[in-house]
Parts: sequence; C-alpha cells; structure tokens
Amino acid sequence: MADKHSDSSTITVSSLHLIPEYNKFLNGLKEKIRGARFRAALALNREVIELYWQIGKQIIERESWGSKLVPTLSHDLNNAFPENSGFSVRNLQRMRQFAAYFPDFTIVPQAVAQLPWGHIAVLLNKVNIKNSDILTWYAIQAVEEGWSRLTLEHSIKDELYNRQAIPSQKTSNYLARLPSPQSQLAHELLKQPYNFDFLGLHDDAYEREIEHASVEHITKFLLEMGKGFAFVGRQVPICAEDSEYFIDMLFYHLKLHAYVVCEFKATKFKPDHAGQLNFYLNLVDDFYKTPKDNPSIGLLLCKSRSKFEAEYALKGIQKPIGISEYHLTRAIPENFKSNLPSVEEIEAELNEPEIKPADKARK
Repeated sequence: MADKHSDSSTITVSSLHLIPEYNKFLNGLKEKIRGARFRAALALNREVIELYWQIGKQIIERESWGSKLVPTLSHDLNNAFPENSGFSVRNLQRMRQFAAYFPDFTIVPQAVAQLPWGHIAVLLNKVNIKNSDILTWYAIQAVEEGWSRLTLEHSIKDELYNRQAIPSQKTSNYLARLPSPQSQLAHELLKQPYNFDFLGLHDDAYEREIEHASVEHITKFLLEMGKGFAFVGRQVPICAEDSEYFIDMLFYHLKLHAYVVCEFKATKFKPDHAGQLNFYLNLVDDFYKTPKDNPSIGLLLCKSRSKFEAEYALKGIQKPIGISEYHLTRAIPENFKSNLPSVEEIEAELNEPEIKPADKARK
C-alpha cells in the first residue's frame, strides 16, 4: 500500500487548487499569457496597418500609369492571395487615401495604428480629415473605450467630438470642486448637449415622461451618458426627518467611483435649480455614499441654458455640479431644408379658396 505521506509528485490535479501558492502561480501565468497575446495582436495589427500604408503610398507614386492601375492591381492581388479579402478596389482606394493623409508613417498617431483597418476606414470616410485633431480624438476614444466599428460610426454621426471634446461649451465646477484626476475625467464626460432623440418624445415632454422613457430605453440611455455609468434607480426616495425627497435618476460611475445625481428640468435653466441639486447631493453623500466612494457628482439637464447664468449660479456652490442641455429631437438636416415649403408657401396654400368637386370636374 502506498504511503499516505508520499512525495509531491503524487499530488492530484484537483488537490493543487487547494494550495494558495499554486493558484497565485497559475494566475500569474494567465496574466502573462493574456498580456503576450494582446501585445502579439497589437504588433500584428500594426504590421497590417503599415503594409496597407505602404501599398497606398506606392499607388500614389505610380498614379501616372493611369486610371486602370487600381482595378488591375486589385485583380492581380486577389488572384495571388485568394484567401485575403483586403484587396478590393474600394479597399485599395482607402489605402491610397490613408497614405495621402499621412505621407509619413512615423506621424501616424499611436491610437490610429492600434485600430483595426475597418475602424481606420470609418475615420477616413466619416470624419472631416482636414482636422487631424478630430480624427485623432475619435481614434483615442475608440481605443480607450473599446468601441466597435458600429459604435464609432454612431459617435461620429452623433457629433460626439463637438458635444464632448470642446471645453468652452461645457459649464461645470468639476475642475474646482473635485480632486485631480477625478475632476478632469468628470469634466471630459460632460456633453453639451445630450441627445435623447431615441426616446421618441416631443420637445415639450415633462420630466417624468423623460425619466420613464429613459428607463424603457436604458441601454441606449446609458450609451448616451457615456461608458462607466451604472443605473441605480429612478425617483429614488430619501427620507430625512419627517420629509421624503425623490431623486430623478441616480447612477454610479465605475471610473469615478462616485454616485451621480441626475436631475431633469423641462424648462430653461434657473439658478434655483442648482441649489436644489446641491441639496440632493448633500442627501446622497449622507445617506448613500460610503467612505470608499468619492464625492457625489451632480448633473443638471435642462431644455436650454444660458452659459452666463449657469456659471454664476455655480460660483457659490461647493458640491461638484455640471449643467448641460438635452435635445429630444434632432435639428432638421441642411439637405432636407431646401425640400420643405417656406412659411410664405404654406400661408398661400392655406389661403387658397376651397375648390368644390363640381369645380374640379369643370377643370
């Protein structure tokens, strides 16, 4: 019979999991393997991106060969590499566009080089490429937030750069009332305006209608709020002494490690709105916040706001509050405006005498 106290070579696989040192060793190896895979994937992706840039550059250098260059090259490369679907005429044209935009590969921003080729194609086609700062901003967001190509397209279409990346449009006291780096992150997350057109509401909707529709479309609502927002509840009650107060919407932000109190106002911003939100923040800090949480943050969403009034309303408030607008319907696209009748045309049509059926028949 084998001795119960045999050496370590007889330890079973299942019993190893009971040894803390083994689990620590295993987890360390897992992290190394995941890290190596990630670095290998990034290196491979960069190789592909640089290859596509080189192809695009050589196409530019040989454009004197005529308009048949790209179609002929596409045909021959597809025959040589049938397993690769990346040499279509359209894709070769994108490579040329990529090389034309970045004449030297060393100046390609790191974030751009880390993106899959499909994302880069979206950036080149959808972003105003005359401004490299905008293209780079979207690339950085896509890398840091792990955006899919569809999410990238949606963010560009929704003009996220204009609403989130331009500091002068934002009104908050986050930078003055929060410690760094939390203050910077909170300020960067603020948008002006927030677009809630997916809620399917008219511009005159009341606060409760907006709250109710937001919960019904919570996935899209959280996407518009930004990555990191976790929904806690709507009309969250807080009882203090003999009174009960209700917070419109309460979130917890996973990156900021703080509660976010969101209040809707279906009117233009008024200075007393900031005072009310400041009161709610005091309640949340006392009744919800734990010692591990950072200071709670307020977000006031109004139908419209004067930047002057908002800035002065926040001057005497110690709690971190951001004030922004929300839109429930998008503005009419410029290319549609020309197809709409003018006010004069509508009035003329309304003032025309009614034509009776008999008159129509005589015509």
